[in-house]
Amino acid sequence: MSQSGTLSRAQALTGPMRLPFLLLTPACVLLGVGAAAYDAGAPSLLQALLALVGALAAHIAVNALNEYSDFRSGLDLRTRPTPFSGGSGTLPRSPGHAPQALATGLVSLAITGLVGLYFVLLRGSALLPLGLTGMLTIAVYTLWLTRSPVLCLVAPGLGFGTFMVMGTAFALTGTYTSTALVASLVPFFLVSDLLLLNQFPDVDADRAIGRNHFPIRIGRRKSSWIYTAFLALTYLTLILGVLAGILPPLSLLGLLTLPLAVRTARGAMQFADQVDRLIPFMGQNVILDLVTPVLVAIGLFLS
Repeated sequence: MSQSGTLSRAQALTGPMRLPFLLLTPACVLLGVGAAAYDAGAPSLLQALLALVGALAAHIAVNALNEYSDFRSGLDLRTRPTPFSGGSGTLPRSPGHAPQALATGLVSLAITGLVGLYFVLLRGSALLPLGLTGMLTIAVYTLWLTRSPVLCLVAPGLGFGTFMVMGTAFALTGTYTSTALVASLVPFFLVSDLLLLNQFPDVDADRAIGRNHFPIRIGRRKSSWIYTAFLALTYLTLILGVLAGILPPLSLLGLLTLPLAVRTARGAMQFADQVDRLIPFMGQNVILDLVTPVLVAIGLFLS
């Protein structure tokens, strides 16, 4: 059997989408819906679902374009995959499906644009700067933003925090609010941390193709301090948001994940240079990213 035939058509299509990782999108969109509900009452369910479709398409786009770029650059052949990093492995197993992965990314990006255009027509042009910047970030993330440690660190948080949470809230209410802004900082710090920690196993492979993130620039151990600082800022944001009267007290439900965050930060610092022992903490990090925004969203809905 040829190499391009080692996977079914369905597997070749869904692999670059990285389906298990798409769970992050509903968590972040739910936070945006919660901010909208807190500020303006219950939003339209159909509009919320449409916002989710656009956000999922954006996430699929960045995943598929990243898979295609990593395959073309040769990174996939250098990377040691873990359950949480290193790509899906679809294209190294089936190189003939690389054009399909590229098409998946581009079509998904187009769907995001169409959903965004609908909400621009519905809510006004104030959504355009956020939407266009988000789409540009998707398009250039792998090729250019990964060459800068600072941009590589903050781009994922901007995508899932600022663009996704604030974009969802605006799409449902037609206004930018301080509630959505402060709430968006929770996934901003968490998702930036998610990608940061997932870069630890890939330092050598990423360096070989010209990437330049913090684990390459300053090393894993020093990067673990950045990771810990961003975790601390996640929970500090919630506390200060409540003290300032921007977030309701029930949004402090997000603090329920703080004990897990402390354990994860300790593990990241202790095992920064021991990838095999770091992997369980990478898993805990994923749980933090999924559960914390949902808890904050629940607090907003109940307030």
